[in-house]
Amino acid sequence: MTSLAALNAASPDDFVAALDGVFEHAPWVPRAAAAARPFATVEALHTALMDVVRSADAPTQRGFLGGHPALSAAALATSLTADSAAEQSALGLAGLGDAAARFATLSAAYEARQGFPFIICARRHTPSSVLAQLERRLEQNEAAERAAALAEVFLITRLRLVARVDGPGVPETTGRIAVAVESKGAPAEGVRVELWRDGAKLCEAATGPDGSVVLLQGEPLRIGPHELRIHAGAAIPVRWRVTEPETNVQVALAVGPEGVRVSM
Repeated sequence: MTSLAALNAASPDDFVAALDGVFEHAPWVPRAAAAARPFATVEALHTALMDVVRSADAPTQRGFLGGHPALSAAALATSLTADSAAEQSALGLAGLGDAAARFATLSAAYEARQGFPFIICARRHTPSSVLAQLERRLEQNEAAERAAALAEVFLITRLRLVARVDGPGVPETTGRIAVAVESKGAPAEGVRVELWRDGAKLCEAATGPDGSVVLLQGEPLRIGPHELRIHAGAAIPVRWRVTEPETNVQVALAVGPEGVRVSM
């Protein structure tokens, strides 16, 4: 982790080296942004980096987007950067099942139409929502889709930058899912809770002495369908769809003589 203060004081070459990989195969981005130092906040640093890309002409932007790897539902390319490999691996495109072939076909059609790979912030999506976004964006014209791809680059690089740079004004990039269970007016300890996402079991844990448990934190929640299975007697399902990955979800379940009450 590099401090913002150290980046502000670094030589231009060291500044570029410290941010290598935040913008895919594009050292010219931090090199241009270095002239705008000092940055008061991490968010200001990210804004300055994105401003460099946004102010570039259309051919430069297309070349920049073309330097990003294609999402692969079959196998991770050996040429991926460490960040891209980790992001694609965690997405789990194999979870598309029978739709994997459709994804591959649409992805190839997208690249042929737009001239650059389909770009999406994988860490904010489930496999099904990636496919839905690809289907939606496939037919957009080049200018609109270039803007959409740059908006995804904003989200990708924000996550990468926050993982590397510490300092004031760090933008919020993570969410949280927690459950609290009450039985007959008292905290219920030892209740097993499962978290499912996009039809796959993600994790499970048991409530503590205060009747609560955190299932997920420290990362974006991922856009798509989620389900909690709370085993308080019978398995009680709580289903919802995440639309904002940087949000806190708190589910409260109360079991009493009159039945079960769930609130979010």
